[in-house]
This record gives sequence, structure tokens and C-alpha cells, in this order.
Amino acid sequence: MAYKSGVFNIHFIILLIFLVVPFGSINLKAADWPNFLGPSKNGISSETGLIGSWPSEGPKEIWKKQVGTGYSAPAIRDQRLVLFHRIKNEEIVEAYNVRTAELIWRHSYPTRYRDPFGYNNGPRCSPLITKKHCFTFGAEGLLLCLDIKTGKQVWQRKTAEDFKIPEAFFGVGASPVLEGELLIIMVGGQPNSTMVAFNKNTGKTIWESVGQKTWEGVSAIGWPGEPLVRWNGFEKLASYSTPKLATVHGKRLLFSLTRQGLVALNPKDGSIKFSRWFRSRVNESVNAANPVVSGSQVFCSSAYYGAGSFLLDVGMDCESFTEVWSTYEKRKIDRKIEPVLEIHWTTPILHNGYLYAFTGRNEPDAQFRCVELKTGKIKWNREERWRAYSSKQPKVYGRGSALMADNKLFVLGEGGLLGLFEVNPNKPIELARYQVPELHYPCWAAPILSDKRLYIRSEDYLICFDVAKK
Repeated sequence: MAYKSGVFNIHFIILLIFLVVPFGSINLKAADWPNFLGPSKNGISSETGLIGSWPSEGPKEIWKKQVGTGYSAPAIRDQRLVLFHRIKNEEIVEAYNVRTAELIWRHSYPTRYRDPFGYNNGPRCSPLITKKHCFTFGAEGLLLCLDIKTGKQVWQRKTAEDFKIPEAFFGVGASPVLEGELLIIMVGGQPNSTMVAFNKNTGKTIWESVGQKTWEGVSAIGWPGEPLVRWNGFEKLASYSTPKLATVHGKRLLFSLTRQGLVALNPKDGSIKFSRWFRSRVNESVNAANPVVSGSQVFCSSAYYGAGSFLLDVGMDCESFTEVWSTYEKRKIDRKIEPVLEIHWTTPILHNGYLYAFTGRNEPDAQFRCVELKTGKIKWNREERWRAYSSKQPKVYGRGSALMADNKLFVLGEGGLLGLFEVNPNKPIELARYQVPELHYPCWAAPILSDKRLYIRSEDYLICFDVAKK
């Protein structure tokens, strides 16, 4: 049988591989989790072959270690785990071997941050790892670039000083994102430096955007007696929502849910495409959940004082939008209408047109829900309420975090309850649960998955579980 030359070459190369390399020795690269919310930046992993349940004693523990305080999820790349935490008066960046938990390098520096509301003083932002560098953003706003192999400092920026940042509500909380050579950060600087792009190799400022010019004179939705935004020089600008990069109508956009509302920017130069005011009437409030993008649609949610959720459809020009639905607008007409989603600090998982999310500002408000994205209709609801501080290990998930992989939701409750759910828009199906003995409230760092290993952390422990199907 005659082969066409191209087909023959392909088959010949494949044959050579099997002749030269022993069968079974070709190792595919393990799935990395190099930044907040994973490789796709949406809390979804492409890994398969994961367990569908576990015994009452939980999944198999591989290793655990005591850690310092913080709400920062680890990051993994090339078999190297980076942990960002605080011990005493130092913020610490550490790299570990994912297999053995052996320390590879450690970088530390002093910090004086004190949380004004009594929460822990550790870092809130997850590391971002590339082939060459590790980027961290500390609670005081120290932006740091380290060599990933050695842990030695490449550059740093003191953003609080450089961009005239008012003291934050809850410390710095939005993790860095990368777009080509640009490291983009929500620094929250005055007057027009909410968003800043840095050269990732040098730390040099490339552009600054969003602030007074964006919001001055804008209609303040829902502010009785105050129809227009009146700017002052002490306005806090940063939120705790990590920006989201997406391609919409063939154009790259950066969606940033700032303290004042949603802004769409051109990530190359920081130019603003459109903005939408979105915040509570009460000043002491924040936006924390990341924007969720599906095609041309953008979903945002907040837990403070009735702000609720909305869904926008971005116009073909990427400079306009249509509001598909808004729970706040509905509730202005009828307060009995269900607010649908009021998400505090987690980011919902979007799969096949449905949002899986924990809703509720406080512990007594907590619920786990599935919501149809296009309509805002609640498909199912699980009560996860508990009385605040009544227990460090409640028997419910409370306001949990989740990741999705292999058509399952791995859930970490804020009291350390680890759960496994089927991804099902019709009803909640819990496949397994396990109260991790070492973990207690507050477990607010999102779980991560890499190479069939699940990593979860609290203020005291980082634990690695084997979740491979046997």
C-alpha cells in the first residue's frame, strides 16, 4: 500500500520514538496550577481520572505541614509549589518540592501590616509563577519579583508609596495577572491608578488607569439623594477581585471589578472601553468575587447591602454593553424577589451555562446554589448556614470555595469541611465529605489541584491529598 509522503513521515517519526525511547518512559508534564484559580483562571482543571468518593477517614493524605497565617492559595509549576504566608513580622515566600514537601528556597522581608478588623495579618494574594519568575503581592502592597529557581529578588515595587494608595479596607487582595510582557495589578492608587501595568522583567510602570476620571459624575446606582458620584482624594479604589482577561468579539479585554464597579480595559495600553458602577450604598463594603466571562457576557456579584448580581452582554464594538439582568434592579421594584447570588469572597464555577456558587455575606447567610447564567434563575439551593464563632469546625460548608475537575466539584468549607459534589444543574449530589481534623475556621484560601493531588490550606496547615482514581 502506497503512503503519501506527509503521512509516511508522520508514521516514521512515531516509529522512531517508540524504537529509541522505551515504552512507558514518555512522561507528560503534570498539570500545573501556576496562578490564582488555576491554568484557565476560572477554577476549572482539565485533569481526569479522579476519585468519585472517599471513605469516612477522607482521601489519602500524602503530606502536611504547619504554615503561617494568610488567605493566599499556593501555586504550582514544574513540580515546584510556592507558598506565600506570614510568620510573626515577616511575609515569607517559599518554594517546595511537591512530592516531598522539602524546602527548596525561602525569601522573607519585614512587614508592619495590621488588619483593622481583627482578621489575620497574612498575605491575601496568590503567587503567580512563570518559567523564570515568581510574582507576589503582599498585604501592604509590596510587589515582588523573584527568580523561580533560586528565590533571589529580581525587582520590587512599593506600590503604596509609588501610587499614593489610601489604607485598604482589608489589605491588598487582588492577585496579579499576566498579559504578554505586562504584569497587571489592581493597586488602588490615586487619583487615576487603580489599575497599573508593569514590565514583568524590570518592574517599570507601563501604564496607569481607572480612578477619578472614570467615576467622577457617574450615576451612583441606588444612592438615594445622591444621583452623581462626588470624588474625594481619599477614596479607596482597590477591591479584592482579581482581574479577568478574555477575548470578546476577537478583541482582548481586561475586566476589573474595582471597589467602585466593573471596568473593561484594553490590556495593552489601559484605555477604558466602558465602566459600570457597582457597589453598596454603604462605604465600608468591598467587591471580592472575580468577574466571570462567558463569550460576550460578563457576570459580577457582591455580598454587601443588597448589591446582588448582574449579567452584561458586551457589544460588538467592545465599548458598550446591554444589561441582561440585574437582581438589584428587580429588587428595587419588589423587595420580596430573591437576590439570587450575593457572593462574598469566592468566585463561582461556570459550566455549561450554570453557575455553582456559595452565596451569603456572613456565616448565618451561607448557601450553596446552582444558578442559570442567562436568566438568573435558581436551579437548586443547599442551606449551609451556621452561627458565627459557635464552632471552628461547623458541620456545614458555610461560605466555601470550589474547583471543578473530571465533572466533579471539590469543595472546601470555611471550617475545614472537604466535600465532593457531582456537577449537576438539576439537584445537589454530595458524593463524599470529610472534616479535616487540622483545619478550622477561617479556611478562605481556594483549593488547588495539580497532577491528581489536591492542596488545601488554613491559617495553620497546608495539606496534600491524593485524589487519583485507583
